[in-house]
Amino acid sequence: MSTQRVIVVMGVAGTGKTTVGRMLAEALGVPYAEGDAFHPAANVAKMSAGTPLDDADRWPWLDAIGAWIRNRGTGRGAVVSASALKRAYRDRLRAVTPRTVFVHLTGERPLIEERMAARKGHFMPTTLLDSQFATLEPLQEDEPGVVVDVSGSPQEITERALAALRGLRTPENQHPEN
Repeated sequence: MSTQRVIVVMGVAGTGKTTVGRMLAEALGVPYAEGDAFHPAANVAKMSAGTPLDDADRWPWLDAIGAWIRNRGTGRGAVVSASALKRAYRDRLRAVTPRTVFVHLTGERPLIEERMAARKGHFMPTTLLDSQFATLEPLQEDEPGVVVDVSGSPQEITERALAALRGLRTPENQHPEN
């Protein structure tokens, strides 16, 4: 699998984007960035208060992630975790480099809610899970990416993601071994 790809690990809160993203980056030997680290303080405060972000809140955040991709990820590949819930958000990230692919982590709501509730020290409350699911536009057939179920251990999820990425063909990457 080519490490030239920029992999965006996406999905609603609680799916394991950070854990799986780190593990994917380690397995591929590429840089990793946690998308939450790019949120301005106002976004974090808003989410901490239980208020969902709107598009106006998300555009600068997505642009900051895009700048990181442009500066660090376009030469040798990278992995970044970001909810990227809407097609327009993914299009904005993909505009940075055509080698961007998505790993959409998905699973049953009760499992995701249970994992969110078990997290310690995260600003995203479980009360925002409904808004996350309401906003989510799943990957479409014409978007380069794979859908990976989040049941099982982080290692199992990461292995499923790596296997799915190995089989992914994109216009920029027509050979499965790349």
